[in-house]
Amino acid sequence: MNMEPDEPDPFFHHPELRDEIADPLKSFKRTFTTADLAARTREMGLTKEWWYTDEEREAMRARFLDGHRDGDLWVFGYASLMWDPGFRFAEVRRARVPGYARRFILKDIHGARGTSDAPGLMAALDRSAGCDGGEGCDGLVFRIARERVEEETEVLWRREKIGPAYTATFVEAFFADKSVNALTFVADHDAELIDASMTRQQQIHFLATGAGFLGTSLDYLRNIERKFAVLGIRDDDVAALLRESEAYAASR
Repeated sequence: MNMEPDEPDPFFHHPELRDEIADPLKSFKRTFTTADLAARTREMGLTKEWWYTDEEREAMRARFLDGHRDGDLWVFGYASLMWDPGFRFAEVRRARVPGYARRFILKDIHGARGTSDAPGLMAALDRSAGCDGGEGCDGLVFRIARERVEEETEVLWRREKIGPAYTATFVEAFFADKSVNALTFVADHDAELIDASMTRQQQIHFLATGAGFLGTSLDYLRNIERKFAVLGIRDDDVAALLRESEAYAASR
């Protein structure tokens, strides 16, 4: 990752992640805009404009960050944010957020990893009634330096709040001998894309068959499993879903 001269190494605590996390300055997610999204979806024959306008999204970001610009900002990632954050960070740590679970309940129908005819599936952080894994969710926390919070959260909001799916919130994340309040994005059960009623067979089908301009849902799941192996994170649901989805894909 590109750093300023004499800037502390963000991978000091986890050198094994140095080659596992994409350089934010080279990530297409850093510059991807709603105009790019509109163009990609038109190319796929999709015409529904489901995303927030830039003005709506920036207003939401301003309201959320009010009172949180005077210090460093920690961000908790539990899925693709772990290997491709798109924002510059000063430190990364493995962390655990109690009371939440990683659940595959984001049904993508808008072209990223699936369409309405062949939905894809992605993960969301959830604390809804009946959510298993209540002991906590393992992932990574990234520290954004205070002087970069404004610029880097604009990048983050363009990625995570491009349209209705997640709600920005602060959670308590634990690592080593300390805890921090970390920004993360949790499932918005009022959003069209969040479907907590999916059966296991539907999840497997969507993971095995969904594809879009970001790639396949199956590769998305494989990336999560691979990153967990590097970190020594055990997630039995991810492992089982990958095993069952790959078997289903092979059978087709």
